[in-house]
Amino acid sequence: MKHIDFYLDFISPYAHLAFEHLPEALEGLSYSVAYKPVLLGALLKQHGQLGPAEIPSKRSWTYRHVLWLGHASGIEIEMPASHPYNPLAHLRLALSTSDDGSISRLVAETVFRHVWRGGEEPGDATRLAALTAQLKPKREANSDESKALLKRNTDEALQLGVFGTPAYVVDGRLFWGFDGLQMLRAYLMGDAWFDGPQWTLADQRPSLLRSSKNQAPR
Repeated sequence: MKHIDFYLDFISPYAHLAFEHLPEALEGLSYSVAYKPVLLGALLKQHGQLGPAEIPSKRSWTYRHVLWLGHASGIEIEMPASHPYNPLAHLRLALSTSDDGSISRLVAETVFRHVWRGGEEPGDATRLAALTAQLKPKREANSDESKALLKRNTDEALQLGVFGTPAYVVDGRLFWGFDGLQMLRAYLMGDAWFDGPQWTLADQRPSLLRSSKNQAPR
């Protein structure tokens, strides 16, 4: 049986889609999953990236794309009233149900659907209070332990090379994105492609990217 570490942030619509689609995508295979909340903003900052919603034209495309993917895949999804929003409350709340940084599929499902179904405000205080009551956490969401678990998960993800969510790590190999589920399934099924040069040597070549100061004038 293969073990999958699934790194997620509830702010990510692609993580929501991947979470919902995972059982169908991996149907018939033997595997276990640890769902690990991470702070996507910290991953992006470490890698010097902007989030999709920070680029106006990409924001428009992303929202249309995820709604289309939900429609095409039969996954219920609706944009929340505000997006992007600050996901810290949801991440820490989810981790307040955990002792080791992994959350149950039920907890992940409950929080994802709180954000991505109904079109309401994710951070509304009344809704968050109801979500807290539903999850029955072991401690306060803003406790030092919950904060430490989130930082530990995020640091762990960065050490593994995770640059966005959803990300899946199996046998030290990193897979990313909703559309990466098909590739993940192939690996779990033992596709020999993953032992060949297409995987091992794909990035072993020089890059011709130049720093801005070395670029030729236009």
